[in-house]
Amino acid sequence: MTSTAETQSKPVTGYPAGYPPAAASSYHSTGGYPNTNAGTAYPYAAPPPGPGPYYNPSSYGYDQQRRRATFLRRLIIIAIALVVIIGCITFITWLVLRPRVPEFQLDSASVSSFNVSSSDLTANWDLAFTVRNPNKKLIVFYDSFDGYVFYGRAQLAETSLPPFYQGKRNQTTVQAKFAAASTYVNDYVASSIAADRSQGAVSFNVRLVTWVRFKSGLWRTRRHWMSVLCRNVRVSFSSNSRVGSLSGGSRECDVYL
Repeated sequence: MTSTAETQSKPVTGYPAGYPPAAASSYHSTGGYPNTNAGTAYPYAAPPPGPGPYYNPSSYGYDQQRRRATFLRRLIIIAIALVVIIGCITFITWLVLRPRVPEFQLDSASVSSFNVSSSDLTANWDLAFTVRNPNKKLIVFYDSFDGYVFYGRAQLAETSLPPFYQGKRNQTTVQAKFAAASTYVNDYVASSIAADRSQGAVSFNVRLVTWVRFKSGLWRTRRHWMSVLCRNVRVSFSSNSRVGSLSGGSRECDVYL
């Protein structure tokens, strides 16, 4: 027979003192820890949270790059389409109107009061041009006409001409007068002019510049800069005379537009 001391020294099995039997029953029936507060069947205090939205920073950057590339591609396509459309309109307009640059011809040139010294030049030039508009469907407007006389590259005189316009297939005579009153020239230019003068003729270059516009009905162009160059305008002088005139007859001038 077991003594009382041996009985007290043996370990006690089972649930600890104070553990509710209901909780123990719940533990065995659910296979987990009981919720003693709520008395529910969940094995935990609260259900685990569900999966959240997936966020990938690299995917977001890729989408931005793709949208940017698409926008640039569309922008380039629109720009190319506009260039093609404008080019087609310009080409069709050119085919219909067939624009041509005006024609300039120097008809006459005379020089009076001609005198050159070692440092200055005095002379008066009187020139006449024939200006033709060869276009059948375009009117030409000439704005802010200016003229210059050169010896080689040295400018000797300048003048301004009144603006005018020409109708279709029209022809106009333009007078240009230049004056140099004791205009300074360097020694080399003065000696070269005097040497040519002693041989009976001096060649000048005449340049006209203007802003020109073309118009046909409601259609008109923007202003274009136009330059007219008459090269080697040869003026002959008789001996000891201060008056000279154009030699070799009229000549065509080069037109740059």
